[in-house]
Amino acid sequence: METKRTIEIPEGVNINIDSTNVSVSGPQGQLQKKLWYPGVAIKKADSELTVETNIPRREQLAILGTYESHLKNMIAGVTEGYEYKMKIVYSHFPIQIKTEGNKVIIANFLGEKKARKASILGNTKVTIKGDQVILNGINKEDVGQTAANIRQATKIKRFDPRVFQDGVYLVEQSGR
Repeated sequence: METKRTIEIPEGVNINIDSTNVSVSGPQGQLQKKLWYPGVAIKKADSELTVETNIPRREQLAILGTYESHLKNMIAGVTEGYEYKMKIVYSHFPIQIKTEGNKVIIANFLGEKKARKASILGNTKVTIKGDQVILNGINKEDVGQTAANIRQATKIKRFDPRVFQDGVYLVEQSGR
């Protein structure tokens, strides 16, 4: 059983480990996350990051992979960033989308009088160009959850989804 995972730290990325807090900074910005689980340790040596456990049980081995993914996502975020593209689709009523503060306002969805709202998480930037909604950010979790919030806000409940295919759908995601 593998009780140790190593991650290469790319050039230009700085990682600080302060007990349970991991801070990753790079050209795009800085991310912080609290990573703690009993029996699992994160160590930095030269240009390598090591996640290891001294207890080879199922829970600790599962957390090794989880922490490895979190750290790789943080490194990819501060080096490249993440971009999700969503498409506005309507056939009955033209959907109007705009941003106000940390909310996305979806008006005239299926002809509804009241606008629907979706939260923008973290430092995610939302850009609307024609029938495209583009989400950019360095935190994969925030960008992905913002896309899910927009999709959930345009979920159709009272109509047949085979006929009313109106909504905002994820069509492309880039990043690691």
